[in-house]
Amino acid sequence: MAFPVIDAHQHVWDPERAEYDWLGPDLAPINRAIGFEELQPELASAGVQYTVQVQSADNADDTAIMLESAAAHPEVAAIVGYAPIDRPAELAETIAGWRGNSLLVGVRTLIHNQPDPDFLLRPEVGEGLALLEQAGLTFDVVSVLPRHLELVPILSERHPRLKMVIDHLSKPPIGLDSREPWWSLIAAAAENPLVHAKVSGLYSATADMGSWTTESVRPYFDRAVELFGPARLMYGGDWPISVLAGGYTRVWRGLAPLFDSLGASDREQVLGRTAADFYSIDPSRISLAAQ
Repeated sequence: MAFPVIDAHQHVWDPERAEYDWLGPDLAPINRAIGFEELQPELASAGVQYTVQVQSADNADDTAIMLESAAAHPEVAAIVGYAPIDRPAELAETIAGWRGNSLLVGVRTLIHNQPDPDFLLRPEVGEGLALLEQAGLTFDVVSVLPRHLELVPILSERHPRLKMVIDHLSKPPIGLDSREPWWSLIAAAAENPLVHAKVSGLYSATADMGSWTTESVRPYFDRAVELFGPARLMYGGDWPISVLAGGYTRVWRGLAPLFDSLGASDREQVLGRTAADFYSIDPSRISLAAQ
């Protein structure tokens, strides 16, 4: 029996119960309440047994929705919730409230929606990241701009024990003519052995995000394997954002040949073990009979 497959990046949300500033009519297919039960048939078809549900809005209501989802669906093995990293006193209270709940493994905030690309370098944010570091909570970096990726080595120096994961490989320029500056910046970010990355959200960087193909993604996947190695890479389906780029099944089938190009143990690493290790997923929440 192989190690269970874990999708390390999956969302649920409900605009009637939490505020999602980024949702609107221009995202009509997903501008509505979206629950885990919609995804279950596609997960089963793909052979994905567990997911990590990840923050979608900068408020505690979004985290509460994920906690309800996890309570109703044992496939949800862990949650990366929201916490106010720029307000250390509130963050400390949030961390204290999370203690004892093994579902809550990490923090994410939508830094790419901040007008200041250097948001993560602010002194008060530094205090917050230090609290995450002390608590052993992970930090998902929503790196979208080149500047966001430039910050990762700086944060690595300032917080040498902070476990960070770069969401969506920092949006490589799939479908564009030049691989820079992503090609060089991702290499610098990968130098810290505590920095991981998600093979997720790898859509076309052109106007048509759904025009990606397996072969257009391959050079960036290969680069990630070269830099991070399978032990620091994890698969994420990015549902339901992936609905805008072809849907969960298309993403899974498009990435599968890339995963199949790895050796058996490396494939198992990317498809489950890395996520379990990085997020310190409670073994009782996943079947580990194959270890």
